[in-house]
Amino acid sequence: MTRHICLHGAESTGKSTLAPRLALRLGGLVVPEYGRTYAEAHGTEFDEVDLLAIFDGHRAATAAALAEQPDWLVSDTDPLMTQAWAIMLLGRRLPEIDAWTGVADLYLVPAMDLPWEEDGTRLFGSDLARHQFMDVAIGELERRQLPWAWIEGEGDARIDHAVAAIAAAGLM
Repeated sequence: MTRHICLHGAESTGKSTLAPRLALRLGGLVVPEYGRTYAEAHGTEFDEVDLLAIFDGHRAATAAALAEQPDWLVSDTDPLMTQAWAIMLLGRRLPEIDAWTGVADLYLVPAMDLPWEEDGTRLFGSDLARHQFMDVAIGELERRQLPWAWIEGEGDARIDHAVAAIAAAGLM
């Protein structure tokens, strides 16, 4: 049975760096952030059609990874982050994402303790916008009453904290 961990939260918190390192530590597979791939190909002026395409991309990539039946799957975000984007950008929820049920076993939320880095796909760089986006992202987890843990630190300490949170959740 695959144990599924998802990295979740505001932009520029180290999710895309943490995901492959955590998967390596656990001996699992990574599902890269589909929204980043989409933004690099199509730009960042997202509307509902774009967000639903990202939602579909997340689901397809996760299904393909789960078909390999790994012991561990680490997702660099999932459709719940796409819903957070919808709230931030459109001011409303997307019903298709609200109906989605393929949630992870545990969500790890990296703290905003790393400096902001612009990479051409990020939109919420001010302190106010970052905090608002983080609040919306955590709100999505709490609305669904999903298990999540806050992850702090840099480098190996961040990975160690992630592994400790996974163990504390009883997944190891």
